[in-house]
Amino acid sequence: MSQLIRSFFRLIRWPNLVFIFLTQLLFYHFILLPSFAIRYVAVPMPVPKLEPLLFYLLSASSVLIAAAGYAINDYFDLNIDRVNKPKRMVVEKVIKRRWTILWHWILSGMGILLSFYVSWRLRNPIIAAANLGCVGLLWFYSTTFKRKLLIGNIIISLLTAWVILVLFVCEARITTDPTYREVTSRIFKFAIVYGSFAFIISLVREVVKDIEDMDGDAKYGCRTMPIVWGVNVAKVFAGTWLVVLIGALVIFQFYVLQKIWWQLILYSVLLIDLPCVWLLRKLYEAQGKQQYHLLSNVIKGVMLTGICSMLLI
Repeated sequence: MSQLIRSFFRLIRWPNLVFIFLTQLLFYHFILLPSFAIRYVAVPMPVPKLEPLLFYLLSASSVLIAAAGYAINDYFDLNIDRVNKPKRMVVEKVIKRRWTILWHWILSGMGILLSFYVSWRLRNPIIAAANLGCVGLLWFYSTTFKRKLLIGNIIISLLTAWVILVLFVCEARITTDPTYREVTSRIFKFAIVYGSFAFIISLVREVVKDIEDMDGDAKYGCRTMPIVWGVNVAKVFAGTWLVVLIGALVIFQFYVLQKIWWQLILYSVLLIDLPCVWLLRKLYEAQGKQQYHLLSNVIKGVMLTGICSMLLI
């Protein structure tokens, strides 16, 4: 039984689920809620629509939908995983395929139900529609888009960004209240900054993972970037986006410099900028599967340090 439980948590990638929850928790407590505490004018401040209970239900929905996506991905990638990661396989080794697909539907159903409840409470149909769309995208990603050139990478990157953007969407309203509009404008700016960061760094990692998994992908007819255009082109693509990310970070730091947020600048330079420069260098030196796996793990570390910078804002 203990092996089955451990295998289940490996199936749903529990560390990634913790990361999703942590991302939303930090944005909610260190950006969204403080934005409502800043007094722009001498009038009573509006209160956030996304109260704590609804936030935790929304975050649970995001986690459940992501867990379902990981399960269905392993369900359809059974043959590819036998080549790419035979020692880390769970489906058929411990958990039968029929149970995997059942867990996908259970987790997806729970996530959608929570989304509809939050959407109903907030009177915001976009949340339910978008999360339902996420379930559909994760299904078609696993069945079709993952094997297509670039589109699968973009879908995963967009879904990563949505983890942050959904919190802004919860507060988005058409209103004539200037104070509320000022508050949501501030939230929107930070949502775009962190959403863009999540999109770019996720896109880079997806391409690096495609290079790492070329053997199994090629054997079963996938048309990922390194297979179709070659490893060197895939490296240039990922490296270009890293350069874009580094440039955007420098511009953001010049903006932060005007606010005299020295701690945030020092943190981002040491734990985000320099690791990105290191990644850029090592990306072009990488040759073997182990080196690409190391790069993928370092990128995850940069994602974590990037998200944790919210603690300093």
